[in-house]
Amino acid sequence: MELAEPQLLDALAALLGALGVLVFVLLRLVGSPYGRYAPPGALCPVPARLAWALQELPALAVPLCLCARAERLHCWPNRLLLAMFLVHYAHRCLVYPLLIRGGKPSPLYLCLVAFLFCTCNGYLQSRYLSRYAVYADDWVTDPRFLAGSALWLAGMLINIHSDHILRCLRKPGETGYRIPRGGLFELVTAANYFGELVEWGGFALASWSVQAGVFVFFTCCNLVPRAQAHHQWYLEKFEDYPKFRKIIIPYLF
Repeated sequence: MELAEPQLLDALAALLGALGVLVFVLLRLVGSPYGRYAPPGALCPVPARLAWALQELPALAVPLCLCARAERLHCWPNRLLLAMFLVHYAHRCLVYPLLIRGGKPSPLYLCLVAFLFCTCNGYLQSRYLSRYAVYADDWVTDPRFLAGSALWLAGMLINIHSDHILRCLRKPGETGYRIPRGGLFELVTAANYFGELVEWGGFALASWSVQAGVFVFFTCCNLVPRAQAHHQWYLEKFEDYPKFRKIIIPYLF
């Protein structure tokens, strides 16, 4: 079994990469029936707060369970990298759902798909870091780790701030949609998605591993088509939508 698990992790990483390509194609062809794009009368709708908490839970719970028998968490690089992963999902699972203001229900099948992804990716990232990732003692001073950690922190702050702007678009009792203003929304339509890409790109750089690289690849495949759909929706709905705004990457795309 000791020899089989590394092969399982490699196969799981390859599977997530292939699924990323599939997700990209499906989102480009049929879109994502979530939020403003959800069809009326969706089958088994799950309240927004409950959906976010449940679907993100495995990415927090699985690593915490694996930490109880971790072999390499006495090494600081492994500890810090796993902490980056856990901090994100602790916020996404425990804090973010409480901040949601009247979010639209999510179809049950989308929650289940997200739950399965978080389970697989939570196992992949945490098992690799807690058992198989080997770093030099001075990895925490390596330029890749330092730059990646800075990007991770910057991306998470951008993501949190952008989510705050989106939550505050409506005053209590208001309905409908408004143009986001402030922060990186002055440059891109999907500032929250941009923050998440920067965050996990930084994590991959700091980890310098195939496992983290596959994760950021899947994230790109998932978020870029959704950002394009958001951008097109805003352009069609608001005549005064700023035409200079890019889709997801400031000044570029």
